[in-house]
Amino acid sequence: MTPALRKLAHVYRRCIRPARRLRFAASYFRGVPTDILDWALHSREDANFSYDLTPRNRAYLAATVAIVMDIDRDQAKAFIAEPDGEVIDYVAKKLAALGINDIDKSPSFGRRLGWYAIARALRPRVIVETGVDRGLGSVLLCAALKRNAAEGFAGRYYGTDISPYAGALLDEPWSHYGKILYGDSIESLRKLGETIDLFINDSDHAADYEYREYQTVKPLLSERAVILGDNAHANDVLLRFSEENGRRFLFFKEEPRGHWYPGAGIGISFP
Repeated sequence: MTPALRKLAHVYRRCIRPARRLRFAASYFRGVPTDILDWALHSREDANFSYDLTPRNRAYLAATVAIVMDIDRDQAKAFIAEPDGEVIDYVAKKLAALGINDIDKSPSFGRRLGWYAIARALRPRVIVETGVDRGLGSVLLCAALKRNAAEGFAGRYYGTDISPYAGALLDEPWSHYGKILYGDSIESLRKLGETIDLFINDSDHAADYEYREYQTVKPLLSERAVILGDNAHANDVLLRFSEENGRRFLFFKEEPRGHWYPGAGIGISFP
């Protein structure tokens, strides 16, 4: 090879190949800059993002719920679709009435649809959610209990949160099926005195605190209890707890539709 050709090859390796590799890697993030700009200009949310799931991701969620709850996949899909009308309409109207300006006017439920579907399939007598914030999950879980009650399976929801302003969205008819316990979540769990069929961790996401919640709730769990961890995309605490206690574990990864956020997920611990 002549010196000139060697120089061209060197330039190719130093410039052209990296540029091609950059284009290839960037192809996995098509639409993200646009989604970020759209969110910055039009969304009011700075945390606890609300978004719908892609159709494929909804199908994956239904398949996950079907395995965990041992139900038909079509039944799981039907459960996931139930909140799309009445519950979303309620939340949008309640947000407007309260003047809450840090949640989008017509929020979607994302991975929380899995919470709902599991609550419908499990027909729990008691649901506990630690970490309520505005109460989007509270409303959704109470909506599942409302449907269960109409089918002859009564249940009760307890949400815990350290903020005295938590749960603003939880009102009638949904508040008929549950209430918020204010104060430290672990202290509230210790005082609960109820057998829990569905437990959802969504409070302080420090790993040691999350583990303490699971240890605190362990003697309260029924034989059929399901635990959902909202921070399983960031740590392995629920997986570790499941392994220590002979429970099975699955993880569902979100795929948000039309949002820059890459998604969180649901850690599922079940008998």
